[in-house]
Amino acid sequence: MYRDSRLSSVLHVLLHMADHEGLMTSDALAKCLGTNPVVVRRTMGLLREAGLVASERGHGGGWRLAADLSAITLRQLHEILGEPAVFALGNRNETPECLVEQSVNAALDSAFAETEALLLERFGTITLADLAADFARRHAERRPERTAHAV
Repeated sequence: MYRDSRLSSVLHVLLHMADHEGLMTSDALAKCLGTNPVVVRRTMGLLREAGLVASERGHGGGWRLAADLSAITLRQLHEILGEPAVFALGNRNETPECLVEQSVNAALDSAFAETEALLLERFGTITLADLAADFARRHAERRPERTAHAV
């Protein structure tokens, strides 16, 4: 089953950028994601068009955040990415004249629409600042491993 992980990837990249001082190259961001820099540049272009990131060309250039983390919601990012399908589930449409198929599809359509509306509403309440705070908390809780020294 195909899963669209672009939202997760965008969040990952933006949080790395927020935690990094200065510009980050497409190569560095691609390493964070384990992907190709071309993929990063394509996605970052969408974010630049939306005013969330800015880029500087040339030697020492790269990407930087151009918007406040508290102003960027998961829903906004979902929309920037073209509102990809939220669910991999779908209706069967092989015999649209079949009354059973019509009944099933009506029930599924209703459930899908209600669930998607709830999810998108929730996405609108989660900001990058929320994710950055959670990352900072997790980072602070991580303790370096202590090694016992032989005497």
